[in-house]
Amino acid sequence: MKPFTKLTAVAAPIDMASVDTDKIVPARFLRKARGGDYGKYLFHDIRYRADGSDNPDFILNQAPYRSAQILVAGDNFGCGSSRESAVWVLTDYGVRSVIAPSFGDIHYGNALQNGLLPVRLAGDAVKKLRQQLREMPGSQITVDLESQTVTGPDGAIYSFDIDASNKEKLLKGLDDIGLVMRHIEAIEAFEKRYDGDMPWLA
Repeated sequence: MKPFTKLTAVAAPIDMASVDTDKIVPARFLRKARGGDYGKYLFHDIRYRADGSDNPDFILNQAPYRSAQILVAGDNFGCGSSRESAVWVLTDYGVRSVIAPSFGDIHYGNALQNGLLPVRLAGDAVKKLRQQLREMPGSQITVDLESQTVTGPDGAIYSFDIDASNKEKLLKGLDDIGLVMRHIEAIEAFEKRYDGDMPWLA
């Protein structure tokens, strides 16, 4: 998993609340193999027309936002089903952080396990950021995990909270398994000692 420390990148406003995981990646694509082009399924049914061509009205199809690595969304982003692929399509497209007032709980956890930083900010702050991004297309936002701050296009700084253990894992590029594997030698030594002390349990 790629570590997340500090990111300054083009941000795109997603002016929708309660964007569910089926909107992020429709269920019919869940059996598709994850590969280099998995990001093409991101927001598929609103990003493309019925004939497969780009929908010019969708924000990520507009030139200033095509390279966005940060999304600024409405309340309850990632609600709905628990599909982890809703994070995969975001990261495979190139998104490293989503800023919103709130997230679906499972989606929030899946994001943290896959190197995508979900940032909760107050609704007024998120609304202001989206307005600035619309008024100044192609503007950049800085998300700094170490200082737990977001810097808007106008230089305004917003602080956000994150659990200390999740922060450590993101900074070091570790999921839960990776965190355990850092202690594998101690675990194996314990198991060996345990088997030696109580062989009848083997």
